[in-house]
Amino acid sequence: MTPLDISVQNVGKQYRIGAARERSTFWALRNVSIDVARGTSLGIIGRNGAGKSTLFKLLAGITAPTTGRIVLNGRVAALIEVGSGFHPELTGRENVFLSGSLLGMKRREIASKLNRIVEFAGVERFIDTPVKWYSSGMYVRLGFAIAAHLEPHILLVDEVLAVGDAEFQARCLQRIQELKAQGTTNLFISHDLTAIERLCDSAVLLERGEMAATGAPADVVATYHRRLIAHANAPGEPVAKALKSGITVTNLATWDPGDSDSIACRSGGPLAVTLKYEATRMLPAVEFELRFYAADGTTRIATLQTGEVSVDVPGGTIEFAVAALPLNAGSYFLGAVVRDLASGKDLGWWDGETRLHVQEGQGRASEYQIPHTWRHVQADAGERTPAASVRSKPTG
Repeated sequence: MTPLDISVQNVGKQYRIGAARERSTFWALRNVSIDVARGTSLGIIGRNGAGKSTLFKLLAGITAPTTGRIVLNGRVAALIEVGSGFHPELTGRENVFLSGSLLGMKRREIASKLNRIVEFAGVERFIDTPVKWYSSGMYVRLGFAIAAHLEPHILLVDEVLAVGDAEFQARCLQRIQELKAQGTTNLFISHDLTAIERLCDSAVLLERGEMAATGAPADVVATYHRRLIAHANAPGEPVAKALKSGITVTNLATWDPGDSDSIACRSGGPLAVTLKYEATRMLPAVEFELRFYAADGTTRIATLQTGEVSVDVPGGTIEFAVAALPLNAGSYFLGAVVRDLASGKDLGWWDGETRLHVQEGQGRASEYQIPHTWRHVQADAGERTPAASVRSKPTG
């Protein structure tokens, strides 16, 4: 039996809030139990305020649980706030050795990894400069490089990578993937649902401080989205009533078909997208639209669309294929809409928490309608419609 590196047993965390005379108590976490086997990766998702960061602080030893017990086996590196352990008056080089010593490493072992850390962080010119003079980007890059190259047994990563640029985010995710392949145990908190699915063996959904779902990442992501839909329609309303349109998108995933191990794709290179949906009744004429948003999460810059699709119970999959992605390097948010062709009404949607990381390549400036092919796979029969092509359309 594979040993456990992380064991969270009925953990709860209570805080006192309010003024001294009118204090009340608040449970940020309650009855949380999680086991992470050695060499595996667990993703934690949930809306803001769900208790993710509280759980992470408990695992990192920043605060203690009110109830329950936490057991960590092995050397732990936590990126709850990248570079939070830096001494501002020390140089980058000195902080590398300080961080390594705090992890229990020998000086010789740290020195053997120094060049790789500095190169990954891209701070060669400033490694002997006090870190108080570093930009926020340099701080982030060096902090992650230290944690990811000093080879901890357990790596805890919070949503801190979002503060880096797009290229650095992709490199960090790739490094986490490499550490997983080397046997590192990972616990990863992120709003990047693509990264959760690609990097994690299992996932946990937290909601109001309690565990709402556990299991395979794709299944937990689907549950998360169903709950988001219910919340958006009417807080507290049953999910079935909120989904009376008859269709809901349950998953959206992207990858580079030429390099399935890569966490990112390349500008000018191929891109594959699968959009999964569930249907509670037959809908004779709908279309699916995939939307690419800029880093602000609201500016739509490009789309992929199907033609007319007939869907039936229990659901199916839409597969998009782009031969040459015309997006510049960067990070993008993805969303999707299912539209009734007769009325023009939106029947289902997917939020923009799926991210696409694009690295430098041979691509050109983005087009609003990206040339692509698409295919419909009905879940029950497994039959595929012939691939249909969509050429670019003029903008505006």
